[in-house]
Amino acid sequence: MRIVTGSLRGRNIITPDGRNTRPTSDQTRESIFNILTHAEWAPDLDGAIVADIFAGSGALGLEAISRGAEFCLFVETEPKARGAIRDNIDKMGLFGCTRLHRHDATKLKIAPGNLRGPFSHIFMDPPYNKGLWKPVLSRLKEQGLLAENGVIILEESKDAEIDPRGFEILADKTWGAARVLFLRVKS
Repeated sequence: MRIVTGSLRGRNIITPDGRNTRPTSDQTRESIFNILTHAEWAPDLDGAIVADIFAGSGALGLEAISRGAEFCLFVETEPKARGAIRDNIDKMGLFGCTRLHRHDATKLKIAPGNLRGPFSHIFMDPPYNKGLWKPVLSRLKEQGLLAENGVIILEESKDAEIDPRGFEILADKTWGAARVLFLRVKS
């Protein structure tokens, strides 16, 4: 896997050993970021404060930084995945603009010291078909972690039933085995 474009373009992304993570493919990442770059409703990535929840290798957050995001909070509990994220951050020299949060995303509680403001983009790529996105969406909304006009990019299995109550679906796309929804809190 590689960073698709931006300041880190072509840099290899270290992925965790084993089968506990399923990295977002280069093609799906490129498609997600093309939508975020061109959609009228998408906040600008330049200077953005983003979160990568169920981060795995951190590929989505790393891609966001490569494309101009100012800061990324990675949330991951799996030890091998956290190790891969740390290695990627180190290899790419991104310690000053990242933070790695080792907490269960379904019980997410982020203290103000871990933020530089609410997130404009929240990437969520939970294990497929387990419904883990439901409690995370609730926590994000309860804690006010999404900036005004911010978007949540949720990747799930293409066969998953997703009813994100309290959120507006801005776009719903399928690439291969992945279904990606772009969400915003309903006003």
